[in-house]
Amino acid sequence: MPQPPRLTDRVALMRNRQRATGDAMFLCDVVADELHDRLTVVKKSFTEMAIVSGMPKYWGQFFPNAKAVLDEETLALDEGAHDLVVHAMGLHWANDPVGQLIQARRALRPDGLFLGAMYGGQTLHELRACLGQAEAELTGGLTPRVAPMAELRDIGGLLQRAGFALPVTDNLVQTVTYQSPLHLMRDLRAMGESNALAGRRRTMSAKSIFARAAQIYSENFMAEGGRIEATFEVIFLTGWSPGPNQPQPLRPGSATARLADALGVSETPLSVDGEPD
Repeated sequence: MPQPPRLTDRVALMRNRQRATGDAMFLCDVVADELHDRLTVVKKSFTEMAIVSGMPKYWGQFFPNAKAVLDEETLALDEGAHDLVVHAMGLHWANDPVGQLIQARRALRPDGLFLGAMYGGQTLHELRACLGQAEAELTGGLTPRVAPMAELRDIGGLLQRAGFALPVTDNLVQTVTYQSPLHLMRDLRAMGESNALAGRRRTMSAKSIFARAAQIYSENFMAEGGRIEATFEVIFLTGWSPGPNQPQPLRPGSATARLADALGVSETPLSVDGEPD
């Protein structure tokens, strides 16, 4: 059976991550704080934690007692070995995100917790649009330059497909300003988030494309003080490994109270054709 096309060039991704510098990791610092805040509201202690990421040294400073696991396609996780698995800022580069989630769920004990954080679909929508318009104008074609990222409404379905119970997703949107699009792209490189798409152009692009993209960017996404805006959306995923003590949905038709009574409103029965009687 033919293999599906690969989204990510893993060799290029690892090379990009090795170039990451600490002074450009401010968004990941925010994510780390958010993950810790979410753990503090869970009324449960965790003793066997694993953190999956592309930068073990960076994430290890926030979770020093966790087993560090590289976000390779096959995760180095033992089945049922952990009560908490955190997947930190790597799922948007995964060739098989559902497979990553399934492996994380299998590594959890019953009633174990999964927390994930990844960039979402609003991320860099300005840069994606400007580069696409500039390239289409100058070359008549398009080259993959910004990774496609999942929308919030789709992530809950991925958690369910992976077998998690009680799945919850939410997001955090940050607008960051830069002196110019060039400064934004330099920061992406320093974050380890520059282009690692398998279908990317392998030769140097014409400077005119980036010059035109910068012009379009400044015309359409200008912030105060002559700076430009860049959007970053982080999607947070929460799910539990199925366990015997978790709340279970009621069997359809087993309700003992009416919703209308709870809301204090009158109930209007429907006829067979769906119209009120």
